[in-house]
Amino acid sequence: MARHTHSIGVDNTWSGLGFRRELIPALQQAVPEAIGFFEVAPENWAGMGGRAGRDLRAFTERYPFVCHGLSLSLGGPGPLDDILLRRTRDFMREHGMSLFTEHLSWCADDSHLYDLLPIPMTEDAVRYTAERIARAQDILGMRIGVENASTYIAPPGAEMTEAEFVRAVVEQADCLLHLDVNNIYVNSQNFGFDPHAYLHQLPLERTCYVHVAGHYVEDDGLLIDTHGSDVIDPVWQLLQAAYQRIGHPVLTCLERDFNIPDLQTLTQEVKHIARLQQQVLGLHGLPSQAPAPNATRQVA
Repeated sequence: MARHTHSIGVDNTWSGLGFRRELIPALQQAVPEAIGFFEVAPENWAGMGGRAGRDLRAFTERYPFVCHGLSLSLGGPGPLDDILLRRTRDFMREHGMSLFTEHLSWCADDSHLYDLLPIPMTEDAVRYTAERIARAQDILGMRIGVENASTYIAPPGAEMTEAEFVRAVVEQADCLLHLDVNNIYVNSQNFGFDPHAYLHQLPLERTCYVHVAGHYVEDDGLLIDTHGSDVIDPVWQLLQAAYQRIGHPVLTCLERDFNIPDLQTLTQEVKHIARLQQQVLGLHGLPSQAPAPNATRQVA
C-alpha cells in the first residue's frame, strides 16, 4: 500500500542532507531545522531489514525523502535493469517518496564496474540514452531527473559539447535535470572550460534537484569528486549563480559520503545552502508545495 507522500519545501526547508547510517544516532536526538529533507540511494536501502530498516522507516514517517540512484547505468551497453527499477518503484511507494534521480553515465555491462563512466557525446548516444530514460520513467510511473556527472576521460568521437549532450538527452527523453554544481566545477578544472558558461548552456528550466559537495585535489592537480571534503568557495559561487538562473526554489542536497564530520559541522553547510536560497530567491512565505513546473511530484 502506498504511504502518504510528504510535501517538500515547507517553511523554507529546501535544503537537505544525505541520510547516512553514521549520522542516525545524532539525528535521533534532534534533526536540525535547516535539514528539510533527506536523500537515500535505493541500492543501499531497499529491502533492508533489522535495525537499519526500522531506523529508516522511523525517519521516512516523519520527514520527506528523495531517492537518488547509483547503478541504473542509463547510458550503458547492457540491458536496462528492469528489476532494479521495479524494486525502486516499490521502495519509493513504501516510504512515500516522489522524486527519483540518476546519473547521466554508465557503470555496468555484464557486471557492475563500480565507477560512473562518461557516455560518448554523439547523436546516436543521445537517442539510445533517451530511449532508456523513457523506459525507466514508464516503469517508475514518473518523470525522473538525470544528473550531469563528473568525468575523468573524454570519450572519442564527440559530435557535441558535454552541455549540449546533457540538453539533448533531457529534451529528447522529456525528463528533468538533476544539477550537480560540484561536478560542473570538477569537470571545468580537469578539462579547462568556464563552469559558468557551461551552466548557462544547460536546460535549467527543467531543474528538479541540485547537489553540492566537496572534492579532492590530487598532487598533479586532477580533481576527484569524492564527496569527502568541505564545499569550496568557487562551488558555492556556482550554486548561487545556478539559483539566479533557475529563478525558483529547488531542492538542494549536501552530499558527504567520506570523512564524515559530526552532524553539527555538516549542518553549517546545509545552513549555507538555505542562506543562499534566501538571498537569491527570497524564500520567505513560500507555499507548502514546491513549485516544480515540468515535474511529476506524486508516484503513480
